[in-house]
Amino acid sequence: MKYVLDSSVALKWVLPEVDSGKAIRLRDEYSNGLHELLAPDIFPSEIANGLVSAERQKRIRTGESAIFLNDVLSAAPALHHSSPLLIRAMEIAIATNQAVYDCIYVALAEAEGCELVTADDKLARSLRPSYPFIVSLVALP
Repeated sequence: MKYVLDSSVALKWVLPEVDSGKAIRLRDEYSNGLHELLAPDIFPSEIANGLVSAERQKRIRTGESAIFLNDVLSAAPALHHSSPLLIRAMEIAIATNQAVYDCIYVALAEAEGCELVTADDKLARSLRPSYPFIVSLVALP
């Protein structure tokens, strides 16, 4: 199966959170060739930002953010240029009152004709009525 993977799922590979097990299973299945995972080229920056936030909030120890970034990037999805997606992402963002960053993932999934897997339940609930290809991580088997 081909999926666009958003950073909220990949962060669960290294941060112990609800549904980390499902995220890790998806990563392992990708590593074993069962799935094709894609992400826009903003993915590494979003992962880095999430890890720095976790370190600032003391959810991880000082210095672990760099280690965890390398862990995530070693199993990262295939990255796609976001520039060609920006106009469509802006259209989606304006129509749905969502952040352009999140809508880049939606635009990539739309362009690739595949599902977007997210751990951001609020985003999934907000956008799924218009974009039924958005799947919440919790809904994966």
